[in-house]
Amino acid sequence: MRVAVAIREKLTAALAPQSLDVIDDSHKHAGHAGARAEGESHFTVKVVSAKFEGLGRVARQRLVYSALKDELATDIHALAIEAKAPGEAA
Repeated sequence: MRVAVAIREKLTAALAPQSLDVIDDSHKHAGHAGARAEGESHFTVKVVSAKFEGLGRVARQRLVYSALKDELATDIHALAIEAKAPGEAA
């Protein structure tokens, strides 16, 4: 849970999200390239934040990538991102 906790803490600090789900998808990738036996290598992040207002998909993803740059360089092999502004979350 070390990586998932780091993801949650860093995205909370960077984005002040209204909602945040961090889903460990590593079990779906067991045996694939980049998958570690201990897991915590493949994640889906669903985040709703006012910081995404007026931004396109790529700019939103860049905010997430920026917050998780250390984990992306070391622990995270794959990251799926669903980034929405509050009015889009319904």
